[in-house]
This record gives sequence, C-alpha cells and structure tokens, in this order.
Amino acid sequence: MPQEKSGNEYNDDARNSRQSRQNIASVPAIEIKDLTIHREGQTVLDKVSLKIEEGQSYAIIGPNGGGKTTLLKSILGLIKPDSGFVKIYGESPAVNRYMLGYVPQFHTFDFSYPISVRDMVLTGRLGHIKGIRRRYSDEDRRCAEEAMKTLGILHLADRTLSDLSGGEQQRAIIARAIVGNPKVLLLDEPTVYVDSPTEEKFHDILVELHKKMTVIMVTHDIGVISSGVDVIACLNVKMFTHYSAEITSDMILNTYKCPVDLIAHGLAHRVLHDHSALESVPEHEHEEDTEISDRDKIRCGCTEHGGGK
Repeated sequence: MPQEKSGNEYNDDARNSRQSRQNIASVPAIEIKDLTIHREGQTVLDKVSLKIEEGQSYAIIGPNGGGKTTLLKSILGLIKPDSGFVKIYGESPAVNRYMLGYVPQFHTFDFSYPISVRDMVLTGRLGHIKGIRRRYSDEDRRCAEEAMKTLGILHLADRTLSDLSGGEQQRAIIARAIVGNPKVLLLDEPTVYVDSPTEEKFHDILVELHKKMTVIMVTHDIGVISSGVDVIACLNVKMFTHYSAEITSDMILNTYKCPVDLIAHGLAHRVLHDHSALESVPEHEHEEDTEISDRDKIRCGCTEHGGGK
C-alpha cells in the first residue's frame, strides 16, 4: 500500500516545481553556440550561434541547401554536432525534447496512407505514453480533440487523411505537432507545397499559435514571412542575425549570394535602410510599390536558389 506524503514532502514538491518554473523562465527557450556540422567532407553549419527567448516568433530564411533543416534537426537532437552545443531551456535536446513540437516539410508525409485525421493527430502523443504496450488514454484523446479544434479540423476527425485538401492536410500536420502541448513549435518550409489561399490562412493560424508558444519557422521564400515575426535571421552555412524584424538588402545579399528583386506582394514593408534593389525594378512597378504597404516580397533572382521564376 503506497504511503502518504508528509506535509514536508508536499512542500518540497511544490518548492521543486516553483524552482523548475523559475529556472525555465530565466533561460532562453533555445540557445545555440558555435554549432558546427560536417557531412561528407562539406561544412553544413559553420559556428552558428543564436538565442531565442520564450514567446518570440523567430524566422530563419536562407537558400535551399543552406543548412536550415539541419539546424532544426540539431535542435531536435536528431543530428549531433561536430562541435558547439544546443540547449533547450538550459538542457540538452535529449532531456527537453518533449518541449518541442515539429512540423517537417510537407513532402515527407505519405498522404496515401489509410489513416484518419484523429489517429494521425494522436500519434503526436506517443512520446507522452510510457511502457511497451502503448495505449492512448482519455487525456490523449482530449488533447487530440483540442488540437483539432484549435486548427479548425475537428469536423474532419474521422475523415481519411488522403481525402483532405492540401490546406486541411497542412492543418492536420500542425495539429499533430501541437497535440503534446509544446513550449516551442518548429516549422520546416511549411508553405512550400500549398496554394496562395492556404498560405494566407496559415499566417492566421501562426498568429494564434504564437499566443501560446514560441514559434520558429525556417523558409527559403522570404515572401512567406508575415508582419507578426519578432526576429528574422539569415542562414547560409553561417548565421547572420541582427535581432530585429527588419530585412535589409545587405542581409539578403550576404545570405543568398546573388541579386535580389524587391516585389510588392501585400504584407508589411519589411526591407528597410538600403533600397538599392529597387533600381532593378521597372519604373511603373516601382510606383505601384509605393501604393501597396501590406507586404513586400524579396525573391532571389538566381534559379539555383529556388527563385528567379
């Protein structure tokens, strides 16, 4: 028969719980110092350092092959660094990985697999179930329903994943990532395979999620960065961070290593200070740019980096 705890033991538990919360509050959500990773004789990440505070919305932009996915997998503890370190709330990824939610690239999912939305979302709870015979509890199912409700897909819970539209599939993937109630949400190129209406809805979803957790998104497409981002960093093997939400033409040139065009596209004016890139825009387009203040999209002019189309 289990023994009841004494009053002192309850006090110790409460004190330890408070201490744990204080420790979490006093350290960055994510801290990376001099992270270096090599693959097949190539340097993928070179002494990358960054600090992401709890509650921030953090965007990391850079060309394809610049190391963005490798960086996320390092935070998740899936790739070990050759040197440097990654800390999640002051601990290694092995200790605090449960605090992370992860949305991998859209194309990595097999949407033809015969699984319902509910069951797919529930798989995000597996890390919270102990023991060999893993069975979902009532709490797991409640969390799954709450996640689907948050993403507006509760009415699709019993539908097969393959029957959903691209936007609905995207929301199901995000629901799976947040069903474990993470403190930090990582998103890898979340809008690459979705259409424009879905992309707009995605930004609305991101704003709501940011109210509850730290959000880190990596993308090669600068146009998907919304005005709700707190910090924008540039990554192309090395990290260029100015700890602001401004994108300057110098940042883009340093990161993409090729000419860029400034194209008005409907979200807040993001490129500040140096507007020399406007010289490459035809005069009539330049005039239209001054009338559209919602969104500026910078597109890499080099097809090698996924732009120029």
